[in-house]
Amino acid sequence: MTIENLPLTRAIAANWWVLLLRGLFAIAFGVCAWVIPGVSLAVLIIMFGAFSLADGVVGVWMAFSGRHQNDHWWVLLLWAISSLAVGLFALFAPGVTAVVLLWLIAAWSIAIGVLQIAAAIRLRKEIQGEWRLVLSGLLGVAFGVVLFAWPGAGILALLWLLAAFAFVVGVLLVILAFKVRSFKMSA
Repeated sequence: MTIENLPLTRAIAANWWVLLLRGLFAIAFGVCAWVIPGVSLAVLIIMFGAFSLADGVVGVWMAFSGRHQNDHWWVLLLWAISSLAVGLFALFAPGVTAVVLLWLIAAWSIAIGVLQIAAAIRLRKEIQGEWRLVLSGLLGVAFGVVLFAWPGAGILALLWLLAAFAFVVGVLLVILAFKVRSFKMSA
């Protein structure tokens, strides 16, 4: 059996555009955060909330679309639900302080990173190049740890770190999307 014919690979390849969309959302968020460095805390909260909601919605779609082919679809669903929960919290509690926002983003980043690593470990038997998802997860965990370790760095530093994280993760997801798209084309 070739890699392209394994169940999870087929499910992801059939929805390659979902990975692409997730990556493009992340890149757009990162670029917006860099282009508008003087953004207020309220706008940062809204931008982050929208980014998390978009990531969560797309993740739910991806999890449910592959649930019949993969017994571990729930890992993707947990990933998506954590993004949705954080996005809703950020949008419906905009008065949150910078420190609480920092902790919220740090915890979310670590949770998403760990779940991405878990998904990549599961995928290692089905696809090549799963290191991209591992790298994305490691960046998420490292980003969260840095935020917890140096909370006094300021919200502008958070903005730049969040922008860099989103951009790099977005690029990795776009690359992965085109990689799994090639599986669909060759099948």
